[in-house]
Amino acid sequence: MDLQLKGKVAIIGGASDGIGRGIATVLAREGAKLAIFARREARLAPAADEIRSATGAEVLAIAADARSAADCARLIDETVEHYGGVDIVVNNDGAPPLGPAASFDDAAWQKALEQNLMYAIRMARGALPHLERRGGGSILNITAISAIQPIAGFGLSVATWAGVIGFAKTLSLEVARHNINVNTICPGYIETGRLEKVFTSAPNPQEMRAQLAAEVPMGRIGTVADVANLVAYLVSPLGRYITGTAIQVDGGLLRATR
Repeated sequence: MDLQLKGKVAIIGGASDGIGRGIATVLAREGAKLAIFARREARLAPAADEIRSATGAEVLAIAADARSAADCARLIDETVEHYGGVDIVVNNDGAPPLGPAASFDDAAWQKALEQNLMYAIRMARGALPHLERRGGGSILNITAISAIQPIAGFGLSVATWAGVIGFAKTLSLEVARHNINVNTICPGYIETGRLEKVFTSAPNPQEMRAQLAAEVPMGRIGTVADVANLVAYLVSPLGRYITGTAIQVDGGLLRATR
């Protein structure tokens, strides 16, 4: 299926590895031009080279911190200067620390707000004029299943990503008339470096892996491709009529019918 992404310009966060890199690779294979960013340039530059080599796509790599208002503005400015516009924004970054919700001080909560909620707000606010000038576009946020099915110890993520879902839903109502869709994806257990760290920190990593897989009705941990393929459809012109949604990619892990 041709997703009609050839020549579209996409900004993708956290693209040096994991879900962000998977999304960047799928969009590049569909013919999109990429502006990818992450905090660590030492990991970002090789990722950009590998995506170029594997797909032949044009890839602009920008070292930037999603928690910084100045960096968010610079990301958009440099992308527009390089490509002449923006069509797609994928907000994706790491997650705040784990721990009891009441154990974190104001500084930790502020940092989580900057990393999750304010990042999504700033990127949307900065990109919208450019999407409108292109006659439409897409904004997509990556959160986690914990945002709609909270997990003990994930309080910083749950609270701030729930805010992202609320913001995205509200924004979707306000920009739909400009042919812009806004959606949020909530992955479940996905094979990433972050999940691997969880496994390796357990007394018996293999037992924990089997236990988590058994919790999933489909009986397996998800892959980055499971997330990236859905993202590609939602940000494409073919998925434009889908907006204001929070979609779990979790093999059936979410128990609520909502």
